[in-house]
Amino acid sequence: MTIYLDNAATTFPKPEAVYRAVDKTLRRLGVNPGRGSYQLVLEAGRLVYGVRQTIAEFFNLNDPAGVVFTANATEAINLALFGLLQPGDRVVTTTMEHNAVSRPLHALATRGVEVLKVPVDATGRVTLAAIQQTATAGGVKARMVALSHCSNVTGTIQPIEEIGNWCRRQGILLLVDAAQSAGLLPIDMKNMGIALLAAPGHKSLLGPPGTGLLCLAEGVLPQPLLYGGTGGNSLSPSMPEELPERLECGTLNAPALAGLQAGIEHIRELGLEQVRRHKSALLEQLIYGLQTLPGVRIHGPGQARRQGGVVSFTVAERDPAEIGYLLDEEHGICVRTGLHCAPDAHGSIGTLPVGTIRVSPGLFNSAADIDTLLDALARMVKFVPNLTICKQNNEFQEG
Repeated sequence: MTIYLDNAATTFPKPEAVYRAVDKTLRRLGVNPGRGSYQLVLEAGRLVYGVRQTIAEFFNLNDPAGVVFTANATEAINLALFGLLQPGDRVVTTTMEHNAVSRPLHALATRGVEVLKVPVDATGRVTLAAIQQTATAGGVKARMVALSHCSNVTGTIQPIEEIGNWCRRQGILLLVDAAQSAGLLPIDMKNMGIALLAAPGHKSLLGPPGTGLLCLAEGVLPQPLLYGGTGGNSLSPSMPEELPERLECGTLNAPALAGLQAGIEHIRELGLEQVRRHKSALLEQLIYGLQTLPGVRIHGPGQARRQGGVVSFTVAERDPAEIGYLLDEEHGICVRTGLHCAPDAHGSIGTLPVGTIRVSPGLFNSAADIDTLLDALARMVKFVPNLTICKQNNEFQEG
């Protein structure tokens, strides 16, 4: 039996309603939304608009037209950054970001954008004061603050509402990478001062892979990242000015979007608070158990109420890749090891170059799964197996 504990990468399995929605839409409405005027196309268009409405309501966004569909959160972040930042602009970020944020910013820095990284504390948390100081240093106001809602490495929750409301008062755009929080933590774009919200559909929103979104507050209009057909005004050589068509071109994945809507509806039926309680209970159980094991160090807050859906840890004198390999090979337990595409974060918490072991329970995991993991780890940390992995040939380590 396989125990899947890598839900921070992609939630698995999905609710049954998600599978049904994808199958039904692919069979019934596997056509091109917005490309034609016959009934099937119109019905597919209504379905897609319904998904925009669901997302707008979920994140408290007034206009569903401000919901732009992408292939994933990475594309959404690139659209936000490259669509709004120009040479000479200042953007403030943190040292806890995923490569989905840090790599586009690195590219923009080579094009004349000033990128400033704010350090974090030992748990991976940034303070509003640090953001304020950096965003206004030298009397120059930042154009944007870009950061994750909670870390994919430590689960650390950032004070987004404090930062967002200060940014709004200052006229600074706040871009939030909600890859680890959308579908797990409450997100209210208006009350939290979020100008741009990027999220994947395939993580805690419970949708299929290949779905993502960028939600835009009123008045925020990035330049397009992609150019092409939008189904309307085909004579114009330019992209439309109106959202969402301005930022969407090519064929939308209507079956996957139907699955995303089913995933969000499943969360709404359960209640976001109940989802959070379930995952927090598993994290508390995991943290408590890890604290009893010799040589184990938890990286991050170490308190379920202060972190999202992940716990990262290391074992003294053991390579994380080795532990992950043995968990999979001998116990059928799937966890993530390595740097998790966030080297800056590991530099901040002192786990470079080998990274950590990351456990991320999901909606369909149980206390028995955590017990099985802890039992396997308890036996594992009491001996050193005859397995050479490593620091020289890190063949099991993921980026």
